[in-house]
Amino acid sequence: MGESQRFQLGTIGALSLSVVSSVSIVICNKALISTLGFTFATTLTSWHLLVTFCSLHVALWMKLFEHKPFDARAVMGFGILNGISIGLLNLSLGFNSVGFYQMTKLAIIPCTVLLETLFFRKIFSRSIQFSLLFLLLGVGIATVTDLQLNTLGSFLSLLAVLTTCVAQIMTNSIQKKFKVSSTQLLYQSCPYQAMTLFIIGPFLDGLLTNLNVFAFNYTPQVLFFIVLSCLISVSVNFSTFLVIGKTSAVTYQVLGHLKTCLVLAFGYVLLHDPFSWRNILGILIAIVGMVLYSYYCTRESQQKASEASAQLSQAKETESDPLLGVEDGAGMLGDGGVPKSPVWTSNKDLHA
Repeated sequence: MGESQRFQLGTIGALSLSVVSSVSIVICNKALISTLGFTFATTLTSWHLLVTFCSLHVALWMKLFEHKPFDARAVMGFGILNGISIGLLNLSLGFNSVGFYQMTKLAIIPCTVLLETLFFRKIFSRSIQFSLLFLLLGVGIATVTDLQLNTLGSFLSLLAVLTTCVAQIMTNSIQKKFKVSSTQLLYQSCPYQAMTLFIIGPFLDGLLTNLNVFAFNYTPQVLFFIVLSCLISVSVNFSTFLVIGKTSAVTYQVLGHLKTCLVLAFGYVLLHDPFSWRNILGILIAIVGMVLYSYYCTRESQQKASEASAQLSQAKETESDPLLGVEDGAGMLGDGGVPKSPVWTSNKDLHA
């Protein structure tokens, strides 16, 4: 099996794991919050991260992966930023209507595209842009209901979008810059994320619910679902880093909207949640957008691969002919006679 095939299989596996685990934890948390009344989302997330870190520590002890320390300040900043972004998203949901919160989540994709274009010189073709627009239109039709605006809620949503975009872009760039795996990055950043949320979680949850998380009645049923949610979260957190590392922040957001559609469909089929033709139409449009996005990414990836292969074969032909090598020698050097290094471009969406 070639390197390209292994990469594709690994990417498909990461995407599948992310979808299954994310849909599972949404169902579990819905039972925990809606049925059992445990509404402390931020504190619960801090427990998720703590359990994830403990699980990875056991995996490290069993030598399932290798610990690779790198820039401590980068890890700390990344972990704290991730924790803050999660807290801001929960605050956005608390201070806004559900419809406006869904609009906030939709805004993450265009914001990520804008940031990567401005700061990483990443190029998104018109076909990719069209498919993303189609996807966002479908998810918007399916999920956005009311749009009740308020100043504080809008400001919190803006901060949530910006921090989430930066954190997800950093997930990809740190893995590439320091040559660390998703597991190694998650293991080192988890303590900082958990600590940030554990400190701000009870305060935020108390602000949003007027309840004290430490005074809640923890029945055996509540404890069971909390433990189950924490165990599923290990897979969710791992697959999130894995997907962004193998693809990009934009592809991860596209996948996130697929999960939203699946959760809506699951709630209608099994839980008999309210559903309308508008929801069905939106989901169908969103699915078309996802298919188009995958098709254009695959097509452009193949074009890039064929161009790279052609350039490589041309270079080999040049090296095999000494006369051509002498004639083209000047063109192989930059100013001052120093060989030019290849220009690195970040087009991770093309490998989705």
